[in-house]
This record gives sequence, structure tokens and C-alpha cells, in this order.
Amino acid sequence: MNWIDFAWPAISGACLILAGIHALVWNKRRDQLAHLAFVITACSVTAISEFELWLLHAQSTEQYVGLLRWSHVPFAILVISMVAFVHLQLGAGRLWLGILACLLRVASLLPNFMTGVNLNFQEVSALQHVVVWGGTSVVAPIGTANPWMLLGQFSTFLIVIFLVDAIIGSRKRLPVSERRRIVWVCGTLAIFILFVGISIVLAVTRLLGPLPALCAPGFLGVLLVMSYELGGDILRAANLTISLQSTQSSLDRSEQRMEQAVRAANVGLWNRDLVSGDSWFSDMGLQLLGINPESSVDATKLREHVDPEDHQALDKALARAASGDGEYHSEFRVLRPDGSRRWLESLGQIEFNAARTPLRMRGVLVDVTERKHATERFRMLVEASPSAMVVVDQSGRITFSNRQAGQVFGYSRDELVGLNVDRLVPEAYQHDHTQDRAAFNEHPDTRTMGVSRNLFGLRKDGTPVPVEIALNPVEIDGSQSVLASIADISERLRLEHESMIQRDELAHLSRVALLAELSGSLAHELNQPLTAILSNAQAATRFLAHSPPNIEEVRESLVNIVESDKRAGEVIRRLRAMLRKDPPEFQRLDLNEVVQDVLRIIRSDLLNRSVETRLELAEDLPLVHGDRVQLQQVLLNLIMNGSDAMADVPAGRVLTVRSFLQPSGRVEVQVADVGRGIPEADLERIFTPFVTSKSDGMGLGLAVCTTIAEAHRGRLWASNNAGAGATLHLELPAG
Repeated sequence: MNWIDFAWPAISGACLILAGIHALVWNKRRDQLAHLAFVITACSVTAISEFELWLLHAQSTEQYVGLLRWSHVPFAILVISMVAFVHLQLGAGRLWLGILACLLRVASLLPNFMTGVNLNFQEVSALQHVVVWGGTSVVAPIGTANPWMLLGQFSTFLIVIFLVDAIIGSRKRLPVSERRRIVWVCGTLAIFILFVGISIVLAVTRLLGPLPALCAPGFLGVLLVMSYELGGDILRAANLTISLQSTQSSLDRSEQRMEQAVRAANVGLWNRDLVSGDSWFSDMGLQLLGINPESSVDATKLREHVDPEDHQALDKALARAASGDGEYHSEFRVLRPDGSRRWLESLGQIEFNAARTPLRMRGVLVDVTERKHATERFRMLVEASPSAMVVVDQSGRITFSNRQAGQVFGYSRDELVGLNVDRLVPEAYQHDHTQDRAAFNEHPDTRTMGVSRNLFGLRKDGTPVPVEIALNPVEIDGSQSVLASIADISERLRLEHESMIQRDELAHLSRVALLAELSGSLAHELNQPLTAILSNAQAATRFLAHSPPNIEEVRESLVNIVESDKRAGEVIRRLRAMLRKDPPEFQRLDLNEVVQDVLRIIRSDLLNRSVETRLELAEDLPLVHGDRVQLQQVLLNLIMNGSDAMADVPAGRVLTVRSFLQPSGRVEVQVADVGRGIPEADLERIFTPFVTSKSDGMGLGLAVCTTIAEAHRGRLWASNNAGAGATLHLELPAG
């Protein structure tokens, strides 16, 4: 007995066992039609396995073609039951595509019985014995393929398309766990069906030589995948039963814990029959209402304990819940036997019948007296604030406003409450405000707005108002809101503008005074090119008087006159730029060029003071954003102060000017002298107004320079050198 004679009956037996198991399941649960489809599929595979075993040992061509013809009948039944299984069990794939595949497979039975000898062969001329694995000899047909076989193969192709379509469709509409089931089941079924189809084609066409058609193993794989999927349902049902039992036990324990928690939290439970009007309250609920637990409770008795002013609000809350989604919420005051009043919050849910008639309400009672008092204290504090304050919920609606907010935006308090906060934002800022509000709702935290950038609100009359806003997340009545404190900074901006004008005036006066001190040096700076012009003009006159005139020498003298004139003009241009009283003009500047411009202005003064200037300027220094004249004034002050500090140094008066890029990305200029240094107590005082070490100084130079540095978002400070002298530092942001 060879292995095929053992394996194929084993396949049939396994199929019958699986069919029997699932037939029992279907007999118990007739609504589980997927099990019935599996039983039919298993019986079809059993029949195909038996036909295939007979085919492998056929004794004649007549016997072979007859067996092969009738084997197509269970094959067609298998296709129909497998499509039904995928549709019933997985609910996947286009049903019309599966039905089309089934119709084509059934239609292929007509040429199977009416053309050739069967669907696969036009004729079978002989049977050839071939040896398969393990040395087993089986029969393989030799014949002419039937063209109608394409119809059967096309139905097989449609089955694969149907399964692939089920996989693709599951990606769009199902959760991950369901998609994995469909991919696993339909994917493996498609692979086994392809295996069977390829096996049949190779056996008929003999492309790889004489081969038998071995379909039973492939169909057994199909059956095992289907059984695994159904078995998973059975296991899930068993696990669900165990889980339900465990859940019931946990539910009992949870009810006990909930009762204890409700008592500990001072929460009362209640329910009310809306048909009969009967009500039930837990002991804690009766205690919150101030009703004796031993007395009966009806609608009349309940209303007696509720403050009459809140009766109408209770009725409206009930009507709103009954006509809406059934969510009930109300707050009311109750009169306690001791004469006190307490605020209670009632939360509940209405149950409806199929006709949307309210039947019953269930809910809880909570004492919110302390919360109400806290809210009232909060309201009083906000009302007393000198800043405009509004409370905005997550939808952007203003739920509370103080009197100052109405004054800032030109609305009355009643107009502000209920208004969307977007109405207080100019149209140009609407887009950014919507994004900022969404970001705040996602990550609520305390923050300020409008400090580093211009921020405007919109008054009722349409005029903008500059503001600064502080945002604080607050929880009010259980929901997240934001408290916005809004400051009108119109007056502050006006004062800052006036201060800026005064600062520029003072800087100009300081600049003029500084240039007055340098008037002698500037006169000398102008005298040099003027003297050179005169000398060259006289020389040109003499050269012209020669006979013949010396034209080359005249030309050279004229060139020198032009150069000297340009030099004088450049001195005058720099002087006029320093003396002009123009508004600041910020632009991108090379700080090294500014340093060199200043040194050209005071070159003669430094020579007269016997001061040697050393430049240590970094290359490729990033540009800074500032006003050229104001930065020249700062550097001029620093260099002159350094020169004055070395007045008592008999020799070796060296002034070092350095520029470099800090690791932080900011640009720094240092002016270092070798003078007597600065007392430690005065390192910071020298930058305040009217503090000076000069007998004839006003003490405003460095103070003005500090103001200019701060206006450029920089800073100015001093430090003593390790040896002699001090260093003044100017730091500016690159940009």
C-alpha cells in the first residue's frame, strides 16, 4: 500500500469528521448558516478526494474520462458553498462578483457533459504511469485539451478576484482586528485556490511533462482555513461566556463598592416613574433634600422642599430633557428643616419607549453649595479687578464679563455675555486667533499674549485698541474654560512714544556736545586736505609758467587736488550725518564698518592724545539691525571714554577695539584701554544719568548710550581688565 492510498482516504476522513462537528453546531444554532456552508464544502471536498483517488488508479481511458466528468459536480458545489461561507462568516467582498463566479462554474457543467469527453479534455488517447514522491506510481492522462476548460478556469480566476476584493474592501471600513481576520482567511483561501487551478492546468497541458492533477491537498487547506475561522468563533463564544460570568461577579462587587462610594461622596441616588409620578430616593438623597427617611416622597412633598423661585427652572429642565436627547440637568435650592438653604445639582437620564414617550428618569443628587459660594466669590473678585476680564468656554462663547471689559470694548455687560470672543478680534487677526484658541484648548496653561508683538482688540464701534492678554485655564461647573485678563495699553504706548522722542532728542544733544568737544580735531582733519589743495594749486600754477608748460606735473597736481577735495568732502559728510536730527533709520549694518567710520572721524584727536589704536575685528561677522548714526554715537562715546581714561598714562596709550561673534549668536564689540580702571562700586553706576568721573562731564554720555543699546535690543556693560585698564562691552543681536 503506497502513501497515496493512505493519504487520500485520510483526507476524506478528516473532511467527514470536520463536517460532522460543524453539522452538530449548526443543528444547535440554525441561525449560524456559515456552519452549514462549511458542512457542504467539507462533503464536496470528500467527494473530490474520492474521485481523485480513483482517477490516480484508473484502469482505462473510458473509466478516467467518466470519473473526471462527474468530479466537476462536487467542484461546482464547493465553489458555491465557499462563496456563501465568505459572505456569511466574514461579510466581505462584492456579493455580485461571488455570484458571477458561481454561475460560471455551474455553467461550465454544460460543456463538461456536452462537449468532448469532459470539461478538461476533448479526448484522452492514453493513460501514462508516472512516479511521484516516494516512488509511488499513479496515472496521468495524455490527450487534447478542451477549449471550454477556459470557462472553468475563468470562474476560478473570479473566485480569486472575489477573495482579493474582500481583502481590499476591508481596509476601508473595518477595524484592524477584523481586517486581519479577513486578510488571513481570504488570503490563504486565494492561495489554495490558485494552487488547485495551476495543478489542473499543468496536468491538462503537460507543460512540465506528464503530471497527475492533485487537488485534494489544496482543497483540504481551504477546508482547514474555514474550520479554523469557525473554530475561532466557537472559542470566542466560550470565552465570552466565561467573561460574562466574571463580569456578573465583578458587577455585584462593583455595586457594593458604588454604594459605599456614593455614601462617602455625599451623593444621593434617585429615580422617578414619569407615568405614575412615584419617586424613590436613597437615604443620602433624602438627607440632602432635608426629608425624613421614614416619610413617603411624592411630587408635591418634593416641591415643598424646593425654593419656590426655582420651581420654574426645574420644570423647564425636565421639558428640555423630554424633548431632547434625555439628558437632564438642573440646579436648585432646598429649604432645610433648620431654615438654611443649600444648593443641589441634579443629573439624570430619561428613558423612552419606542414611541419616544418618557417613561422613567434615573440620576444623582450632589450638594454644590460650596461650589456656588466659591463661584460667587470668584465673580466678586473678577468684578473688582481693574483689568478687563472675561471667561470664555471651549466653543469661544463669553460666559462672564466684568464692568471693565465693557469699558474697554464699548459693550454693555449683557451684550458681552453670550457673544463669541471672535467678535472682539480685528479681521486681520482672525485666522491667527482661531489657531491660538485651538492650541490653547489642546494644552491649556497660563500664558501671556501681546507682550512681544502688537496685539489689538476690536471695539464695538470698529476701532482697534492695543491690548495685552493673560490667559489662565479655569474649571467652572465641571467644564474647562479660560479666564482672559485684558489690559488696554493705549496710554502706555503713548507714553512710550513720547519717551522715545525725548530719548532721541537727548541722544542728539549728546551727539552735538560730543562733536563740540572734537571741534579742534575736526578742524585739523579738514585743514589737512585744504592745505594740500592750496599747495597743489600753487604747484600747478608754477608748472604752467614753465616754457614750455609741464603738462604732466600739472595733471598730477590736479589729480591730488581732486583726491584732497574728496577727503575733505568725506569729513564734512560724516560730520553732517552726526549733526542731523533725523528719525532713527534701522537697516542691516556691518559693525566693523561702523567702527572704522568712527575711527576716521576722531583720527586726528587720537593722534593729538598720543593714543595708538589696535583693531582686532573678526572677519565674516554677521550683520546687525540698527541705526548707523546712533551706533556711531555709542562707539564714539566708548572710544573717547577709553582715551580719557588713559590721560594720566605717561606712555604706551593703547586702545584696543575688538569685534567677534558670541557662542549665543550675538555680536559683541569691546573697547579696552590701559588706564586706571573703574572702581568696582562704579561698574554699574557709570551707566546711570549724571554719574561721571570727569571734572567737566555731565554724566549723560553712557546713560544715553545705554538707552540706544536697549532700543537696539542689545546691552552695554563694563568690566576691569586682568592687568591695567577697563573694557566697555556693546552687545547686539545678529540680524
